[in-house]
Amino acid sequence: MRWAHDGRHLVLGRDEETRWLDPATLEESEPEPRPKVEREEEPDRVSTTKLKRSLTEKFGELELMDLSDDESVAGFVQGNDLFVFTIGNNKLVRITDTGTPEFLNGKLDWVYQEEVYGRGRFKGFWLSPKGKYVAFLALDESAVHSFTLVDHIEDGTHRVRPEEVNYPKAGDPNPVTTLGIADTKTGKVRWADLSSYEGQEPLVVRVDWTPAGVCHYMVQDRIQSKCDLRAYNPRNGSDRLLIHEESDSWVNRPPSARWIGDKTFLWESERTGYNHLYRYRPDGKLIGAVTQGEWAVRGVAHVDVEAERITFGSTMDGAVNRNTYSTSLKGGEVSRLTDGPGSHSLSFSEDRQYFLDRVSSLDELEEVRLCSSKGEILKVLTQASEPVVEEGPELGRWKLHEVESRDGTPLDVALMLPVPFDETRPHAVFIDTYSGPDSPSVSNRWSMSAWDQFRAQQGIILMRVNVRTASGKGQWAIGQCYRRLGVMELSDLEDCVDWLCANPWADGERVGITGYSYGGFMSAYALVASDRFALGIAGGGVYDWGLYDTIYTERFMATPQKNADGYKETSCLERAGDLHGFLHMHHGVMDDNVHFQNMMKMAYALQRAGQTEWSMMAYPQARHGIRDKEQRWHARQTEWRLIEEHLLH
Repeated sequence: MRWAHDGRHLVLGRDEETRWLDPATLEESEPEPRPKVEREEEPDRVSTTKLKRSLTEKFGELELMDLSDDESVAGFVQGNDLFVFTIGNNKLVRITDTGTPEFLNGKLDWVYQEEVYGRGRFKGFWLSPKGKYVAFLALDESAVHSFTLVDHIEDGTHRVRPEEVNYPKAGDPNPVTTLGIADTKTGKVRWADLSSYEGQEPLVVRVDWTPAGVCHYMVQDRIQSKCDLRAYNPRNGSDRLLIHEESDSWVNRPPSARWIGDKTFLWESERTGYNHLYRYRPDGKLIGAVTQGEWAVRGVAHVDVEAERITFGSTMDGAVNRNTYSTSLKGGEVSRLTDGPGSHSLSFSEDRQYFLDRVSSLDELEEVRLCSSKGEILKVLTQASEPVVEEGPELGRWKLHEVESRDGTPLDVALMLPVPFDETRPHAVFIDTYSGPDSPSVSNRWSMSAWDQFRAQQGIILMRVNVRTASGKGQWAIGQCYRRLGVMELSDLEDCVDWLCANPWADGERVGITGYSYGGFMSAYALVASDRFALGIAGGGVYDWGLYDTIYTERFMATPQKNADGYKETSCLERAGDLHGFLHMHHGVMDDNVHFQNMMKMAYALQRAGQTEWSMMAYPQARHGIRDKEQRWHARQTEWRLIEEHLLH
């Protein structure tokens, strides 16, 4: 769907069709011919592809090329050293000369890209808006342990191909991080002062530039219980603390400061247990809270500087819903722009006088509405048709429920009953889960998959649960898993199983659970730490948190040295002798994220404990997730065979 507003008409359509709607009548009309406007020719924007090709021809292979906002300066990495190239005078400046395989300048290592800056994002330098300066991370990997993955298939010569990567496991040495700020004309580097974090093994978790050309950077201690926003001014070398956040659990990496002109900025903080917006001056002085209450802001959509209004998403009307709201930048009354329950996705016109609202819920299929800027529904433009299977069975539908846990905390649950449903007989129950911190499994949006429908047609009750720590309701709830990953999550899952199986049509002796990654851990942990589950299918799971990487694990568990009891309590390896039900594990042999070693160690622990009610499957060449379609189909067939054998007997 695309749309625009030409002043008198709205353009709505897809590539194959375009309709013109008059905003006054919302009827189709012919557009008036637009007057031809003489404009000065704008210079072509720099083509990064052409520029990269040109720089490669001049200087050889390069990595991670990026441009300043004004496109005057390009930065790139070569041989783990950082270079900048000024386009106007074709001048190349080498910023660093210390690059080695163990010392990275402007390039991130595995754990920083995976757990901080985003999977696949290895760029570790940031040019100032006008290209005068470049900030970059320098990572000393010399103390970081390496891990070897083995490809048993690729070589073709009946030999294996080893792949080695630096990977710090919980409690291991991290890369030593420093932040440099360099002048792109002279190449002179100054280093941010991290001496106040001595002994904390600091992580530099975000780097940005302000409109005024000041470098904002965020520093956390190793276990991420604190976060500081600091400002480095490259013009005079001043380096000062602006905002300090800390928590009894952990501090999630805040989004970048959002500037309102260059005089104030918005800052997101969970300091009250809920994520809210605060307005600050450039010197770090708090002006006041923009939002507050027992609900969480879930992202800023737009700031109207002139009108002093902000548009944002939040959980004010339920964490499973997605709604958009508006309020003054001075705080005060909050107005809801979206109408009705469900998940709303908004797309505003260029002048922000109208928006399209794509909305659906578990009960209602998606429709697209044309709305005024204040949220009034002007017209429903499209409505998805009810899916129908000709001469086939009825389709199952998800329904939302709220379940009270043993301590009274309400949990959001979605159920799909079998089709057709016979309430006179008990049915098997199957749970698909992830349950990682702040990663909900239930959203109030339309959802229908062939796999869900197939299982429902075989007489299985499907259930998804937002355990409190994956509810999205706020840090007050999410932080309850601190230092004991899996314990609170499993308690909530058990309560939902007990609630469901109190009904005579849900069989508490035939409950299965499956998940991948964190969900793989939860599936295995459920089988060794609970008696509620007859079958667990665990994919790519972490079976002991000492086997996973530092930054993710220590955020939630602290280090093994500081939390030995927590690591032991949450280890599937330690509980292998308590296996209840049948456990099946599968794992990618080349998984560089959750290592194949996890499944090998779990298999060894089960063998030594004398357990026989389990199986495992290794997928050669697969990494964190099975991409090969034949292997994926094999995994699905195996899952169904196990369901038939252990739940449908």
